[in-house]
Amino acid sequence: MSDPASAIGAQPRIRVHVLRGVTVVEARGQLGDIADDLDLAIQLALAEGPRGVVCDLSSVVEGVGPVALKVLATAGRHVRDWGGIPVVVASPDRQVRAALAAHPLGGRLVLAESLFSAVTAVLATPVLNIERLRLSSHPTAPRASRDFVTRTLLDWRLGRAIPDACQVISELVSRSSVNAGTDLEVSVSWSLGALRLTVRDHGLALAGQQPDPDLHGGEPTVVSALARAVGVTPTADGGKVAWAVIEAPRTLPLAGLPLAAGVPASQRLPLFTDARGLAGMPFCAGSSLRPTTTRRGRRIRSSS
Repeated sequence: MSDPASAIGAQPRIRVHVLRGVTVVEARGQLGDIADDLDLAIQLALAEGPRGVVCDLSSVVEGVGPVALKVLATAGRHVRDWGGIPVVVASPDRQVRAALAAHPLGGRLVLAESLFSAVTAVLATPVLNIERLRLSSHPTAPRASRDFVTRTLLDWRLGRAIPDACQVISELVSRSSVNAGTDLEVSVSWSLGALRLTVRDHGLALAGQQPDPDLHGGEPTVVSALARAVGVTPTADGGKVAWAVIEAPRTLPLAGLPLAAGVPASQRLPLFTDARGLAGMPFCAGSSLRPTTTRRGRRIRSSS
């Protein structure tokens, strides 16, 4: 993964590295000076689909102000919208951890005293299952994305979400195809009753470029009408990820399939049973950025 710090500008006080699949965003100096850049670094990290994200405040100078704490606490919105990827704040300052825990959004963050305990906390969480598909920017890409989403949700016993999910992914793919004109990566993930659909492109984004106005304000669209949250997240390579989160409660389990004891049906991880692939479709560019391949009669899954 590219270093998100390079996309933030000349900010040597933010350093990003990967530890056991966990993206660590290390902050140095006064938090008040880099709070906004730290939030951007979290977004850039999430766009890569890591095991989790840790904000390491071990080297932050004492005396964190209320404004900086508020900005940091609002990073909890990423946990809300990117369910299944934990965001942990590692700070030796007990007052900082207490202030974050008391904030409505900060309460969504996992709090730890050290980098070691933060990474351990991430690795203790369930691994989020994600299905990915790479598409060429082709007129048939929306149909391919709908077929992909349909098959995935049938595998996951989320049939009731298929109509809305297909409309949303088709719209996101269409917009990315027109606006970027590059290969696209589509991903589908589910966590605790929320289905996240993303479309990543590699179009060069200008510095300070604003998100698609059709996704943020303006006239209602199919995506904004059906999704509980929508957004456009920048990527470290200058592209972007358009995403939407829709409600997707689990259906009743199939007969004969065992249930996880003591786990509510709405919180069980999806089961993967699909034996079909999309390799035969000429408009598919291949599998995801992950080390994932597509073989005849079998789609190889990748997990983030």
